[in-house]
Amino acid sequence: MRLTVLITRFSRKKINLLGFVFLIGLSSCVTNEMVTYLQEQEDSPYSGEFTPPEDYLIKPNDNLYIRVTTLDPSYANIFNAMGDQGYMTADEASAHLLSYPVENDGTVDLPYVGIIEVAGKTIKEAKQAIETVLAEYVTDASLTVKLVNNYVSVVGEVREPGLYPIYKDRLNVYQALSMAGDVADYGNRYEVSIIRQTDGESKVKEFDITDKKIIDSEFYYVMPNDVIYVKPLKGRYFAVNTSPYMFAFTAIAALGTLVVLIQNTRLLSQ
Repeated sequence: MRLTVLITRFSRKKINLLGFVFLIGLSSCVTNEMVTYLQEQEDSPYSGEFTPPEDYLIKPNDNLYIRVTTLDPSYANIFNAMGDQGYMTADEASAHLLSYPVENDGTVDLPYVGIIEVAGKTIKEAKQAIETVLAEYVTDASLTVKLVNNYVSVVGEVREPGLYPIYKDRLNVYQALSMAGDVADYGNRYEVSIIRQTDGESKVKEFDITDKKIIDSEFYYVMPNDVIYVKPLKGRYFAVNTSPYMFAFTAIAALGTLVVLIQNTRLLSQ
């Protein structure tokens, strides 16, 4: 009778220990549904009606590449702060040295031309405003205006977090995430946040990138200076299917089983 009780106790302890390890592993499982993009969701929060992408509005502390092309090289040297360097060669650290900064009052100061208000305008509108003033000095000038500090930051549970330049007018959220190596295995694709400067303040927008209807939403296109943050899944730090967690939990399970075996062996021998 005593032997039967001891064996039963041993079995229960062993099952409880293995069950504990199994539950931890189960809580860290990532299903196919959790990592699949563009799914059809009946309870989608998005209307499915196409929202035209916004045009970026110039803000104070932006940096503009302004280049004047004219047949008279003397005028070109006067107006071009960057000389022969292209705006793509300027990184964020050197942008203030190689371009025209937008001052706190929303203006740029062009040599021999004066102060021109550009804040609150699109790049196209700013170009038109500068061309109007420039026409008083040069009649055959061709003007190029680009945003130098055109970056998106991707942080959180992605494979390669960092600051990435935007080389196209329309960059969507999937393209931005692909530059960071895509969302990591334990990134929460249901809760991706965009931090965006709007009307002088930071606004946080949270969205679900597994939802197909996001293509038609205002969250689909990334704006310059956006910050994309991918949250970790719950249970991320208890994952047992990635090293070194797998090794740690295996070692704990083996040690616990060994302790139970030794204790029950002693009881059986008494």
